[in-house]
Amino acid sequence: MIVPAGVPESIAACADAIRAGALVGLPTETVYGLAADADNATAVAAIFAAKGRPADHPLIVHVSAHDGGISGVAHYCADVPPFAQQLIAAFWPGPLTLILARRAAVAAAAAGGQDSIGVRCPSHPAAQALLAALRHTAPGQQPVWGLAAPSANRFGRVSPTTAEHVQSELGAQLLVLDGGACDVGIESTIIDCTRGSPVLLRPGAITREQVEQVCARKLLTNEELQAQSLQAPRASGTLESHYAPQARVRLMDAQALQTALELLRDAARQSASNGGAVAPSIAVYARVGIKRVPEQVLLKRMPLDAASTAQQLFAALRAFDDAGVKLIWVETPPDTPDWEAVRDRLQRAAA
Repeated sequence: MIVPAGVPESIAACADAIRAGALVGLPTETVYGLAADADNATAVAAIFAAKGRPADHPLIVHVSAHDGGISGVAHYCADVPPFAQQLIAAFWPGPLTLILARRAAVAAAAAGGQDSIGVRCPSHPAAQALLAALRHTAPGQQPVWGLAAPSANRFGRVSPTTAEHVQSELGAQLLVLDGGACDVGIESTIIDCTRGSPVLLRPGAITREQVEQVCARKLLTNEELQAQSLQAPRASGTLESHYAPQARVRLMDAQALQTALELLRDAARQSASNGGAVAPSIAVYARVGIKRVPEQVLLKRMPLDAASTAQQLFAALRAFDDAGVKLIWVETPPDTPDWEAVRDRLQRAAA
């Protein structure tokens, strides 16, 4: 059931559901999450079951912006190094997740059994309204310190960026707080803070250059740390294959894409002249202007800037699936820092 985020009764109903151990579809600025009390192991297990997600694949915990997120971090985390504190001050609330050492007594199920935990403070007003409501307690109640909230979709599939996406993916019975379309559209940047230096585990809207500027140090890659036998913690969205639609995704440069479309058009023309069947439906998502698009091709223009592409990317992939295409040909994004997060999502979708 979808309920509007701007209504106090909706926030109260979602808070009651969370306290009762139920799951709620939660809007954030990145994507919609499937939320439960991060300290309720039974509710967290229901997230894994609903998504079909392996129980050792950790969830990100979302905390309130009250006092800059410090009290939420203190509840879940055993150690916050100085560079992590700088990142919190600079980017929270916002699309940045920090992997920190976990306090032994809390959120083991949400952390996938690891001694580290991912935490972030979302900037979406509806998410913060729900987190604030859960911090306020009636007599006999305990505060809910954070919400475990992975993307509200089946494991490995395209993340949802509207309430309707969540409902179509997980069913009409789920309570979904409708906060509108997500502004960022792809998941948060993840920085591992457990190995002495900041390490990029997943790119996002907050770029490596922004992180390095705040930390005044180089942001390392996971491969650089693994070369020193420093194993990375498991983290959301870091599997080789992820964010995949039902259709198969193939990345091509602009020239290869135009050539493939010309071959497809010629083949379709030959098939039609022989009375053959129409070629399989294909979707194309590209920045370059496509000449002479075959009739059986569904074309959507990719925006010229990375931020706009990120905002619409998952919605575009879902729309292609809804249209019933079997193949999605995508123009490879530029190999520049601003496109890193979009390239990451598309490479995993194509894997």
